[in-house]
Amino acid sequence: MLKLEKRQRPSEVWSYATPVIAVLLTMVFGGLLFMALGKDPFVAIRTIFWDPLFSEFAFFYRPQLLVKGAPLVLIAIGLSYGFRAGIWNIGAEGQYIVGAIFAAAAGLALYPMEARWLIFPLMVLAGAFGGFLWAMIPGILKVRFGTNEILVSLMLVYVAEQLLASMALGALKNPEGFGFPGSRNLAQWSSSQNLEIVAGSGMHWGVVVAFLAVIGTYVTMSRHVLGFQIRLTGQSPRAAAFSGVNPARLVLVSLGVSGALAGLAGMFEVTGPAGQISIDFNAGYGFTAIIVAFLGRLHPIGIMLAGGLMALTYIGGEIAQSQLQMPAAAIQLFQGMLLFFLLAVDVVTHYRVRWRRPASARVAAE
Repeated sequence: MLKLEKRQRPSEVWSYATPVIAVLLTMVFGGLLFMALGKDPFVAIRTIFWDPLFSEFAFFYRPQLLVKGAPLVLIAIGLSYGFRAGIWNIGAEGQYIVGAIFAAAAGLALYPMEARWLIFPLMVLAGAFGGFLWAMIPGILKVRFGTNEILVSLMLVYVAEQLLASMALGALKNPEGFGFPGSRNLAQWSSSQNLEIVAGSGMHWGVVVAFLAVIGTYVTMSRHVLGFQIRLTGQSPRAAAFSGVNPARLVLVSLGVSGALAGLAGMFEVTGPAGQISIDFNAGYGFTAIIVAFLGRLHPIGIMLAGGLMALTYIGGEIAQSQLQMPAAAIQLFQGMLLFFLLAVDVVTHYRVRWRRPASARVAAE
């Protein structure tokens, strides 16, 4: 019989190996899923992972890796602050939506004024503040009343979605849109455009901020006292309490940083790739970023690499849907497999698998 024995310390080797194994298992079982749908599994896997990088149309798809990956990395970096400390913010999708709403509202309040030097920075601040404000709701409730931040932050996602629909149909609706829901196109208004820094590269200001977030988080976690407190709290809450860590402040800081970065991701998305506030603005980045955070082992460099991989599955999945008539639900299930296998294989990071014969079998052998 198999038995799990807890390791004294998590295995460093398995910690780095499990993401690779999880990706390989996802490919194998994803291939079986595609086969069950009547598709050639090798063609499907090649379409998802190879074609966006090396096909004849790769010059068009490669910039999209930055466009898709930037919000995932930005949100996942924010989530890593709380996850490392054992604070579970599952509502980044709601913070992403509210950040986009705040940013769009700040910009549209000044429409049609042309002053990019003023409006775009104002929208950046508004987006970060919107996400921060939405994250403070579960933070304050947890600190003041001891509520569960998982449930509160998750439920607030649905509130944010209703708020998004209300804004698209009401206060932020384009008065010149012939009755169609949605705001003005912010990507076409020069003062609010999230411009590409290098034309055709996909490198916009959201990508730059994502890189800066990776660098800033790396320095914070490795050199700053806040990073030490976060790591200590996640590894040993009792030791953190004895060392003088203020748990209430840590909750608010972790959720605040997470919300602000998610709000920034929403801001850069609404002023660039999405272009407007609409009913279907949210693309699930907040939930997918949870996979990215854990696939990257909550390390900023790992998160950056995992964000690129997940962006690859987004782009490759869109290609598979158009070229292979693959159902969108199958692509979403394929992405979900990645987190499932990562969590499943991660067991061996903390436990040893031992084979032991049942007592009855040992007695019979004797």
